[in-house]
Amino acid sequence: MSIHVVTGAFGYSGKYIAARLLDLGHTVRTLTGSPNRPHPFGDRVRAEPFHFDDPTKLVATLAGAEVLYNTYWVRFDHGDFRQSIAIENTKKLFAAARDAGVRRVVHISITNPSEDSALEYFAGKARLERALIESGLSYAILRPAILFGNEDILVNNIAWTLRKLPVFGVFGSGNYRLQPIHVEDLAALAVREGESAENRIVDAIGPETFTFRELVARIGEIIGKRRPIVSVPPAVGYLAASLLGKLLGDVFLTRQEMAALMQGLLCTSSAPAGTTRLTEWAREHAAKLGVRYASELARRKHRDTAYESL
Repeated sequence: MSIHVVTGAFGYSGKYIAARLLDLGHTVRTLTGSPNRPHPFGDRVRAEPFHFDDPTKLVATLAGAEVLYNTYWVRFDHGDFRQSIAIENTKKLFAAARDAGVRRVVHISITNPSEDSALEYFAGKARLERALIESGLSYAILRPAILFGNEDILVNNIAWTLRKLPVFGVFGSGNYRLQPIHVEDLAALAVREGESAENRIVDAIGPETFTFRELVARIGEIIGKRRPIVSVPPAVGYLAASLLGKLLGDVFLTRQEMAALMQGLLCTSSAPAGTTRLTEWAREHAAKLGVRYASELARRKHRDTAYESL
């Protein structure tokens, strides 16, 4: 079978992509910033650093690969982690894939990217989509809204907040929509697209659409923690989220994430690409969902520790 390279195979979505590829009998390598993070693959996945500072080495790590699955990104700027740096690094990765003769790139983007967006996250993702399209490589661009699964952050931390606080605040009306996709569904889609040769852009959304207010209410109902859901001015909500983040030693929510929600950027008119319903998954995991807080910064800082699972 062929060689496939997955960025971040010891992390979240990359782990599920790597597992599917191994099940199909492929040889899997990973490019990672966390080579010592515990993972379930034993010696079946060879780990290499990214070598963004050495193009020759970066090309060498991709030599012989049939497909590159790129999950590399930075959720928010913090310390040495910058979205602007992630953009430049990803461009280097695409160039290295081309120079190494990689047949196809499957790239994880975001719903509704736009180079004209005032949100760096969405503008940066759009610039990377254009860079990949212009690279001459065969590509599939997958655009998830948000992911949920056993190592989830957003849905888990909504549940955690409902367990810990007597009331839940939403920005403004809370009637902006989102379409979560299960991480296994995203991985299955990625692997299918890796087998194809057609250039495609796919909105990787799940089968359920919620307003944010509805999502919070459904999670509260499922875990047995119904709370009053109150509308708050965005500035007040962001201040509360910032204070909570400081108490937890994390970034609970960013201004960009708040703005993306309120602008409706996490919803599209496309047909669902996944089949797993968040409500059914949440019921299966209700006893554990939100029991522990999931920290993004802890994952960055403690790179020799596995992501906590439900």
